[in-house]
Amino acid sequence: MPDYQAPLRDLRFVMDEMLDYPAHYARLPAGEEASPDVVAAILEEGARFAREVLLPLNQSGDQEGCRLEGGEVKAPQGFKAAYAQYVEGGWPSLAADPEHGGQGLPHSLAMVLNEMICATNLAWGMYPGLSHGAADALRHHGTDEQKATYLTKLVEGTWTGTMCLTEPHCGTDLGLIKTRALPTEGGAYAITGTKIFISAGEHDLAENIVHLVLAKLPDAPEGSKGISLFVVPKFLPDADGNPGERNGVVCGSLEHKMGIHGNATCVMNFDGAKGFLVGAPNKGLACMFTMMNAARIGVGIQGLGLAEASFQNALAYARDRLQMRALSGPKAPEKAADPIIVHPDVRRMLLTQKAFAEGGRMLVLYTAQMIDIVEHGSDAAEQERAETLLGLLTPIVKAFLTEVGFEATNEGVQVFGGHGFIQEWGMEQLVRDARITRLYEGTTGIQALDLLGRKVLMSQGESLKVFTKEIHKFCQAEEGNRALAEFVRPLAKLNAEWGELTMGIGMKAMADREEVGAASVDYLMYSGYVTLAYLFARAARQAQATLAEGSEDAAFYRGKLNTARFYFERLLPRTRTHKQAIEAGAESLMAMSAKDFGRGFEL
Repeated sequence: MPDYQAPLRDLRFVMDEMLDYPAHYARLPAGEEASPDVVAAILEEGARFAREVLLPLNQSGDQEGCRLEGGEVKAPQGFKAAYAQYVEGGWPSLAADPEHGGQGLPHSLAMVLNEMICATNLAWGMYPGLSHGAADALRHHGTDEQKATYLTKLVEGTWTGTMCLTEPHCGTDLGLIKTRALPTEGGAYAITGTKIFISAGEHDLAENIVHLVLAKLPDAPEGSKGISLFVVPKFLPDADGNPGERNGVVCGSLEHKMGIHGNATCVMNFDGAKGFLVGAPNKGLACMFTMMNAARIGVGIQGLGLAEASFQNALAYARDRLQMRALSGPKAPEKAADPIIVHPDVRRMLLTQKAFAEGGRMLVLYTAQMIDIVEHGSDAAEQERAETLLGLLTPIVKAFLTEVGFEATNEGVQVFGGHGFIQEWGMEQLVRDARITRLYEGTTGIQALDLLGRKVLMSQGESLKVFTKEIHKFCQAEEGNRALAEFVRPLAKLNAEWGELTMGIGMKAMADREEVGAASVDYLMYSGYVTLAYLFARAARQAQATLAEGSEDAAFYRGKLNTARFYFERLLPRTRTHKQAIEAGAESLMAMSAKDFGRGFEL
């Protein structure tokens, strides 16, 4: 069975030293609650819960899967008890508003816990995972009555939430949905339709499930402008707010999936189910985006957690596995062969995993600061800037971290060789579980269009300029730091090039809008690599400063520098390929007609 130790040392480096979280928390209203002692206790207890409670259920949950019995789903053995411990420990309410029963701590702390959960048991983590987004949607858009009825239950974790978007005939194009909402007496609506791919849509972990459902009213405009949002509980709350009469929503079947077997991915049938409008009629998509944005960042954290888990186990295996001798001569002459960690190609794979895990952690924690400021900041200008950065970074967090997270889990299998392909080691499960992260909550292609089309080009590049200006200031400030030149010089060059590439795409798109779609994924990946380069440069600066002062943990800081150097020399050059693909334009993609794609393969 794979092992896992929460990377507390690396978390402390990023939070306390590189991003100065203590000062960040001190600037937030009620931030004094997130004192260093409180933060340390949360991280340590979260690490214990993840390793001791969730990790032992990961492989067994994958092998057992979920069972559908008479419309009721049974989660794998041990999942329900683990969820009860999670609720008893107060974890669901960590970052929620005290007004609704939350602890009022910054959202960034909950995101750190989320990484540990994703690394140890992604399938289990998806049961409570969407509840936070459902709570946010109701907090921002629900009526006072809806908040009183559902929000406290979601916050405390006794009820869980879902978001029901996709239908059999449509995926991301929600304007095509067919689910209908008919007005009934008392201001309620009868919801009828079928939703698919609903994570945790039915289970036995919590006493009630609150579905947030997209549907169309009888007089709704066509397309996405005619979508409304409804809250549809599994059990209708009684007069005391407890689960009462069973509503007209049932799980029709469970999807048979490549991975995340321990999570119930459901086909949900709504047959005149009683629902209640959330927000204004025909404005449901805007309401749902509150939930979707939280979910997108959550999925990016899934990619990070799986990369870290794969790296830790690949590293342990590489230290123990004996095979061949080092090309430069035996490194363990007392043994029959050298451990494979001495071989350059194994080190390449391990360092790739390490760089993506540590770089991804820096990106998530940097983005988490933006969330804290947007949610709790007291300075309007700072909030506006943070919101702009959050909008820019959200598709990068989601898509880039899941792409490289999947790469990292694949490298983990490769380090194990044939043993990685065998179920008992658990490495192949990480690959299967990681594969879905590139798909749900919007594929990489959808995230790329959001980044390039909506966030960058539609703002005439202004949102990007907010971030590139920050990078430019960093490079300017370190221009005379010779020790940091190996990082600052290539970063400064790429930062300038990022703006030039963006302008070039925009100019081409004025003549042919297909240029945006042709460039988008390469643009997103390019953006992700440059973003991590900025963060690695900051980490290198911090490591150099600490080493110069003298540190008892010098090996850790030297490791930071070596990882940053590997990233700049071995991974950052991938931007060259993405740049060349972007500049190639749309012509070679769009020249062939759809019917000619299969020429030569007809039966």
